[in-house]
Amino acid sequence: MTRHLSRRLLALALASAIAAPAAAQQAANPFALPQDAAPAPGPANDPAAFTVSDIRIEGLQRISAGTVFTYLPVERGDRLDASLAGDAIRALYGTGFFEDVRLDRQGDILVITVVERPAINKLTLTGNKDIKTDDLTKGLKDIGLAEGETFDRLSLDRVTQELNRQYNNRGKYNVEITPTVARLDRNRVDVTINVKEGKAAKIQHINLVGNEKFGDEAITDSWESREHNWLSWYRRDDQYSREKLSGDMEKLTSWYLDRGYVDFSLDSTQVAISPDRQDMYITAGLTEGEQYKISGVKVTGDTILPLAEVEKMIPVKEGQIFSRRLLEYTSDTIVATLANIGYAFAQVNPIPEVDQEKKTVGINFQVVPGPRVNVRRVVFKGNTRTADEVLRREMRQFEGAWYSQAAVDRSKVRLQRLGYFETVEVENVPVAGTDDQVDVTFTVKETTSGSFMFGVGYSQLSGVNLSVQLQENNFLGSGNRVSIAAQQSSYQKRYDFSFTNPYFTDEGMSLGYNLWWREFDYSDYGVANYSTNSGAGQVFLGLPITEYDTVSALVGIDTNEILLSASTPLSIYDYITAVGQRTFHAWRTQFGYARDTRNDYFMPSVGSYHRASVEIAMPGSTAEYWKAEYQYSRYFPLSQSLILLTAVNIGYGDNYGDVTYRDLCHDMTVPCTTASDDFLRTVNSDGLPFFERFYAGGITSSGRVRGFVDNSLGPREFNGFQSQPIGGALKTVGTVELVFPKLFDSPAARVSAFLDWGNVFADFDSFDASELRASAGVALLWRSPMGPLSISYAIPLRTQDADPSTFFPGDDTERLQFTFGGSF
Repeated sequence: MTRHLSRRLLALALASAIAAPAAAQQAANPFALPQDAAPAPGPANDPAAFTVSDIRIEGLQRISAGTVFTYLPVERGDRLDASLAGDAIRALYGTGFFEDVRLDRQGDILVITVVERPAINKLTLTGNKDIKTDDLTKGLKDIGLAEGETFDRLSLDRVTQELNRQYNNRGKYNVEITPTVARLDRNRVDVTINVKEGKAAKIQHINLVGNEKFGDEAITDSWESREHNWLSWYRRDDQYSREKLSGDMEKLTSWYLDRGYVDFSLDSTQVAISPDRQDMYITAGLTEGEQYKISGVKVTGDTILPLAEVEKMIPVKEGQIFSRRLLEYTSDTIVATLANIGYAFAQVNPIPEVDQEKKTVGINFQVVPGPRVNVRRVVFKGNTRTADEVLRREMRQFEGAWYSQAAVDRSKVRLQRLGYFETVEVENVPVAGTDDQVDVTFTVKETTSGSFMFGVGYSQLSGVNLSVQLQENNFLGSGNRVSIAAQQSSYQKRYDFSFTNPYFTDEGMSLGYNLWWREFDYSDYGVANYSTNSGAGQVFLGLPITEYDTVSALVGIDTNEILLSASTPLSIYDYITAVGQRTFHAWRTQFGYARDTRNDYFMPSVGSYHRASVEIAMPGSTAEYWKAEYQYSRYFPLSQSLILLTAVNIGYGDNYGDVTYRDLCHDMTVPCTTASDDFLRTVNSDGLPFFERFYAGGITSSGRVRGFVDNSLGPREFNGFQSQPIGGALKTVGTVELVFPKLFDSPAARVSAFLDWGNVFADFDSFDASELRASAGVALLWRSPMGPLSISYAIPLRTQDADPSTFFPGDDTERLQFTFGGSF
């Protein structure tokens, strides 16, 4: 009896010695890692120590016993004393798997009782707009807070604190982060982090103290942080952000250094917030100092190029006012020049020599070219669908050649202009073991380059468009363009097949084919009442002659059957009568020249596009005529949030060769008399055929003048029933547009404000600038997942009212216009 009691007391003493420190820590913080709870080591002859004959683990649910034994520093046969017991507890807590660990003894068996931390069944984020869910989820996963991971409340607390800090840095001081944990069966939890972002604090006042030579407005003009103003709703520049303010303080320093104030110093920056945490007040104290001038300029180091050639790149001259920006520009110019001849890691360090007494600075441009670098490999990543060959043929930087920064930059632009990729990034990766070789890596993110469209199109001109179209600009990843389409609307039935190989030859010559058949009712298209049944087969070639310039040629044959009605305008009847038949056959050729320097396929922000073309119905065609057209557009980036687009489209056409004349009086079966003056006429085939004329007006036509009904501008003819547009031989339209690329975060959407102008005239002699129409408005263009959506609201500024003497009913205006096409 005494022996059993003694053993129980010994086990109890051991359990107390090894469990008490852990219990104390657990009481202080049930989720903390016990690092300071080591039991004091017992004496060498610790009476509570014993030799472990077996180890039993209790309380496991998801974690296997083998995993526990992996971390446990105790094995069978070990002598367990207070010190080793403390090590075991710390080791098991350190795994992060358990929220409670207890050691007990049953005879010589060590019993370890654990309480597992629950597993995260579901992690939900709500209310976060400023920080994207994907970015936030990735950050949470990096710290172990993710679905399937072990739940740790300390991690959740750290996340809450970090989110508060990040939102405060964005100026949102009223943010509320509320984490909730819901217990589930089988030791699981659902974690929900609810974010109430609130509104960013607005900057009400920026105060500069110490600036005597420059006004506040001039200094802060380029700042991202601005006082609340009438454009803040778009630019959001009145929202306080610690990162933005830090950048603006750098701009403040640069402002003075770029104007020669070498001794400038930023003494203090203070930010105050209103009690309701909605308004911010910024104060910056500064010392301007005196203005310095350049005392001399020299170039040292290994310039690679002749010294005289390098000196020509330096715009800094003696006697000029010192400017750090000019020094950086000079350094970048020399570095770019060296990078273009293989010195990819060249450096140019402008070393100033300041004379404070004379207020001058001497500049020494030290050139460190580094080794000349050869490109070992050009590597592509991210092109899971597009073949490497398609990307490689756009490269202007070649493997085995000297590195050229200009060639790398141009290669990137060419990939962006393919339209296959959402983003294109480039990185120079040094080759391990050598300092004169690099791998140039292009990382792309592929986007949809084609669509399968079926029957969901709508426009105000044609109503519902029933269509089936398979279009792929990157067919099977080969870069070839294939399109098969069938379309039916209120005014047309259309069947098309098109194929283009943009690299028919290695030199970049493109080859393509077009086959189509169309049944077109122009009366439902908003123009003169007649119909056509037409078909064509065409072959076209394109040949790049420079990096930006391309010439093209098209040869084809087509047929066009004209179907007239009782309400067809008389001039169209006259043309058919003069020609003597209603079916027109043509051997058609077209020659074109295009120059494209735009930087992006979908949403360009800089560059221009020119295209001039002439189309000829060759001799032997039923009607012999020609058409010429010129398109021009240019993008001017005024700032990161504003782009100016100017565009013009001019077209003209006429007949050539012999003109057929026909005297209607002689063709009549009844002799002509003075009572039939209406028939005493001669008709001819002079001018551009009516079915090839230009039209203007609307949102979808090539003669776009928004705010007017599609195709309604230009010459009209009254046939006794209604006034019908009949088109013209001269088209002049243009636009000036301000694009706001930052209004939406998505690169697939843009909003613009525009001024459109233009009209169509019967011929060149009929042109009258006073007849040009004009409109102004706003437009939305969105490449939605369902297809392109275009909406505009325009106010006609220059119109013509009805004129009863000429039966002109007045311009047909339409302020709200849209068109939509969908893909599935």
